[in-house]
Amino acid sequence: MTQRTLINDLASLPDGPVKVAGWVETVRDQKRVQFVILRDESGAAQLVNPVNEETAETAAQISALMHGSFITVEGDLKADERVKLGGLEVKVRSLTVESVAKDSPIADDSSIDKRLDWRFLDLRRPEAQLIFRVQTTIEHAMRQHWVDEGFIELHTPKLMATASESRAELFEVPYFETTAYLAQSPQLFKQMAQSAGFGKIFEVGPAFRADPSFTSRHATEFTSVDSEISWIDSHEDVMQLHETLLTKAVAAVVERHGAAIKEHFDIDLQVPTMPFPRITHAEVKAIVEARGHTIERADGDLDPEAERQISQHVKDELGHDFVFVTEYPAGVRPFYHLRPEGRPEVTNSYDLIYNGVEISTGAQREHRVDVLEAQIAEKGMDAVELEEYLDFFRYGVPPHGGFGMGLARVVMLMLGLGSIRETTFLFRGPNRLTP
Repeated sequence: MTQRTLINDLASLPDGPVKVAGWVETVRDQKRVQFVILRDESGAAQLVNPVNEETAETAAQISALMHGSFITVEGDLKADERVKLGGLEVKVRSLTVESVAKDSPIADDSSIDKRLDWRFLDLRRPEAQLIFRVQTTIEHAMRQHWVDEGFIELHTPKLMATASESRAELFEVPYFETTAYLAQSPQLFKQMAQSAGFGKIFEVGPAFRADPSFTSRHATEFTSVDSEISWIDSHEDVMQLHETLLTKAVAAVVERHGAAIKEHFDIDLQVPTMPFPRITHAEVKAIVEARGHTIERADGDLDPEAERQISQHVKDELGHDFVFVTEYPAGVRPFYHLRPEGRPEVTNSYDLIYNGVEISTGAQREHRVDVLEAQIAEKGMDAVELEEYLDFFRYGVPPHGGFGMGLARVVMLMLGLGSIRETTFLFRGPNRLTP
């Protein structure tokens, strides 16, 4: 493997010989001296080459460099506080062009669709790479908590014989002599793990929704963060797990990337306090209407403007970026959400809203098979198709619950970006299957 020094590590080295490699960001080709801004995955540095008879060959190479070409450079590192970029530069002794780039088809002002067409070039931007370093840190912090607390990680199938949620938004796939479906979530398998006695599980993996939406927060394929736990008393136990995971994740991001987030996105990211605010669905509707917004959805669910309004209310009154909206009506929840004793019109469930957008749904699951069968019938679903799922409950299962959360939405909202297209490595939507 090529032995090189990452640009971000140059500042810790004494003046002297170094070897760096990366892609050309800019070239300033002057008569007596040449400057190249070289970028790698860790940062950028200035290369300098005085033009004279001894450096004529290198000067010709630099003059021919194209933006985006990958090069390897050996030279002499020198600290110089006059250099705006990091207070150092590398005087070139030798330069090897590893690959020559063509003119870039995108520019700083290119549209998001144009940039997505050339995603591998778009991702060379330092702020784009920061997005995925933040994502990595979020996942690592949550996984660390799960592992420390004895959770088991699962990798559930994404080809299914039946729908995992409902037949709406379902991708069908030819499967030999029958039809398979792409998993809308790992919901059924998460619950199976509770019947299997796993106790506490998590998964970070793909999910698929045949949703024709073109909004900034919807995708046909996305990364779902899921967790399920046994022996709960109510959805409150799930919310406590959820807020702990997110608080640890944000704390890790602040510690590792806080300064870079401020530099690139002008956001002073703050670690949230616990517990997160909790407001019932009925109370949210009243608050939102008092703020001047009427929810016109016939099913009683919140619309995007209501989510923004309650989020702003919580921010104004409580200074918090997160809010749990609890006790959703049974009519807008899946058949497997538990309804509290004596209150069949609501569910032991919640949505978690972050900076004005819903990022997750969680709930206590119904674990009594007779109640499940009744709620399946009520929803107009075919119990025959769910026989294998119902078997999980016919052989014993503890009270349990969990949540599913969209990772790209969390990152989008954390960094104040306008679309999950920016926070998805390769976005998939109704009109995008490439690159």
